[in-house]
Amino acid sequence: MKTFRHEVAGETVTIRVPEDTDDLRDFWEWVIAERHRGPIALDTETTGLNIFSAGYRLRTVQFGNAREAWVIPYERGGYFESYTRDAIRRIPSLLIHNAAFDWLVLDRHAGIPLEDLAPHTTDTRLLAALIDPRQPQEGGIGVGLKPLSAYWIDPAAPDTQSGLNAVFRSHGLTKETGWAGIPLDDPTYLLYAGLDVIFTARLETVLRRELARLEVRPALIPYEHEIARLCAHMQRTGLVLDTEYTRELDDQLGADAAQFAAAAVRYGVTNVNSTAQLVEALLGMGEVLTERTDSGALRVDKSVLHALADLSLQGEPLHSRTPNPLALAVIRSKRAGKWRSAYTSTFLETVDQAGRVHPFINSLQARTGRMSITRPALQTLPSTDQMIRRCLLADPGHVVISCDFTAVELRVLAALAEVKAMKRAISEGRDLHDFTASILFGDQFTPRQRKLSKSTGLGKVYGGGAATISRQSGVPVEDVQRAIRAYDRLYPEIKRAARRWQREAFETGMVSISVTGRRLPLDRDRTYAVTNYMCQSAARDVLGQSLINIEDAGLLDMLRLPIHDEVLVSAPVGEAEDVAREIERCMTWPLYGVPIEGEAEIGRRSWGSLYGSEY
Repeated sequence: MKTFRHEVAGETVTIRVPEDTDDLRDFWEWVIAERHRGPIALDTETTGLNIFSAGYRLRTVQFGNAREAWVIPYERGGYFESYTRDAIRRIPSLLIHNAAFDWLVLDRHAGIPLEDLAPHTTDTRLLAALIDPRQPQEGGIGVGLKPLSAYWIDPAAPDTQSGLNAVFRSHGLTKETGWAGIPLDDPTYLLYAGLDVIFTARLETVLRRELARLEVRPALIPYEHEIARLCAHMQRTGLVLDTEYTRELDDQLGADAAQFAAAAVRYGVTNVNSTAQLVEALLGMGEVLTERTDSGALRVDKSVLHALADLSLQGEPLHSRTPNPLALAVIRSKRAGKWRSAYTSTFLETVDQAGRVHPFINSLQARTGRMSITRPALQTLPSTDQMIRRCLLADPGHVVISCDFTAVELRVLAALAEVKAMKRAISEGRDLHDFTASILFGDQFTPRQRKLSKSTGLGKVYGGGAATISRQSGVPVEDVQRAIRAYDRLYPEIKRAARRWQREAFETGMVSISVTGRRLPLDRDRTYAVTNYMCQSAARDVLGQSLINIEDAGLLDMLRLPIHDEVLVSAPVGEAEDVAREIERCMTWPLYGVPIEGEAEIGRRSWGSLYGSEY
């Protein structure tokens, strides 16, 4: 038996590592005794983050309480494997930090189904996010185990990643190869593995106490665990990858990036990422640059380049000027390179042996609770894209269905702020953007006026001022300012609600409380964001409840992704219409008297077919 001691908050803790069957019997006796005393913390060490990739290995499994941990070298197989699996099955209550990851690791590599683990798990990461969802760069503690442990348990809590980097180098390994290559008996590796579960066990107690002190709505805890389970289920299922198409697209994007970079060279820009070269070249072409960074340098970021290229931020032509050829070349080169590295190459690197990719779905990411998708970040794809989405397919014999909420941001705003004219238009079945444009500009409003009305409304939801709306829509600032004033006259309840929410936040220590009881910390210099936080948080919980409704309807196995205010589904061809109608039903329900409605669209086999692709 290897034994390590360490000081945590002035107390000596013990980490044990069994080396033979006698040691494993001691571990078993500990499990039998501890499982009746309270929850046991659980963690895994693996070869990396890509759980479904070929050659991925589960290396160790850790169990622990506040004072003692056991690190089981699962990778050695035999009795180490069987004792680990039996122990997990015998423990009635588990504590895991970032449970979705470990659920999927154990499901995939230890044969313990997600369905068996999730009902018995408390995720300390979810508890921490309900207390303060902000990341350190936003002024919060963060939701990682290290910063939480340093804040709540012991300021000297070791940073496992940074502490192990030096150990990796001593073995001739890098940060990327270290987790797979470090010897299983390395003492620092084993010590840190054991400490993680000790900190997790201690965190649960203090986080529960803090949740009670802050009077966070208790129902949010099981609700968030349900959403995490549903997202983990979707990640486990994954999506079929059209590998041949993806390889061809990957090559094409590489060629496009090089082609447009070569076009930029003709204007003296040898590096499309060089701000200095771009500024010099654009000024030399006669362009007037006025926007500056905080340090005073001229700005040539995405919004500036798109304006010079006569494009909206979504890539749509604005028809307001002659497009600058250098700006166009830089935009296209950067986009092709980014899309290759972020999407097609990532698909090809992470596809599993069954030809499926498994994007990671973070069920509780943003300050407002909004979900995110990483590896790759599919929620950042522009709404007009069909090229990348074409890579991802429904199952054989299936078609893709998308069900999206109809104008959910404005409907939520109408419900929360009691916007009478907006609620009336919704009840009459009117398109909100058409309705607003007709009031502001008359029944013969133009497409450009409708776009301005839409941008103004979304600017109210997302906290964008006139300058931001102007950049995003391509409409002159003066026109946007006039539209905002008219919008405020048409819907005065929005401004009144924003003032009320800001006032309430000042009274509660700069924390706004969402309609579902979620804590939404505000920044003192950005209190105007409260409208965005309230609406975005409510919209996220509308989606979360809809996912629960979909499972209750027996359609969980068809779910593939939640993206913003949309769900993606793979359904058998012969059942597609019935499934689409049922998904719509699950996503349609009232919020304070305002109907939230889902609208489904049935595509072909690829996700891209919903955006114009023929397959």
